[in-house]
Amino acid sequence: MTTVLIVDDQPLQRLGFRMLLESTPDTAVVGEAAHGGEAVRKAAELRPDVILMDVRMPGMDGIEATRRIVASGDRSRVLILTTFDLDEYAHAALRAGASGFLLKDAHPEELLAGIRAVAGGDAVIAPTLTRRLLDAYARHLPHESSSRKADDPRVRALTTREHEILVAIGQGWSNREIAERLVVAESTVKTHVGRVLAKVGARDRIQAVILAYDLGLARPNAPE
Repeated sequence: MTTVLIVDDQPLQRLGFRMLLESTPDTAVVGEAAHGGEAVRKAAELRPDVILMDVRMPGMDGIEATRRIVASGDRSRVLILTTFDLDEYAHAALRAGASGFLLKDAHPEELLAGIRAVAGGDAVIAPTLTRRLLDAYARHLPHESSSRKADDPRVRALTTREHEILVAIGQGWSNREIAERLVVAESTVKTHVGRVLAKVGARDRIQAVILAYDLGLARPNAPE
């Protein structure tokens, strides 16, 4: 059973999410919050598996709430809900430690699948946002980041194959895509990904993507 805390300043929005989650046998709503400060308090109190976090709220917003929840070391993972006009907020939430992003108008099955994925330790980003988010993130990096990659102890700890896996994760490839490109079994890729995340200290794939961008191992695609 996946426990969920719903954070949104709109009562009707919270009600809609609650009705969806409570109609699903493997999810349970353990609480609601109307703003970031309340979310931080309830996350510490209720320790949900997943926090469904809105971005724009009065008082403390979802990004600051995410930052505080992640910094506390709490086991809860944050799934950000955003809209097409909030890329800059999603970029900031990447830095804050969010484990995923979905659009507010995502289909119910997409939202439920995202919650399950995040609860299981995976990362999830709405496909339509992925490249835009990563490109926006890369534009905020210092130009000298690529010169640091060889000296970073997290990179030096990786084997040659694990280094290839980290680069592939940074490019946004799925396990299946990595397996096809490196001509190895998907189960082998999954094992390598787990080792890479452990060695570099990443909570999930999104955090590994951030590291790859920070160190210049991944860069945005050139515009077509």
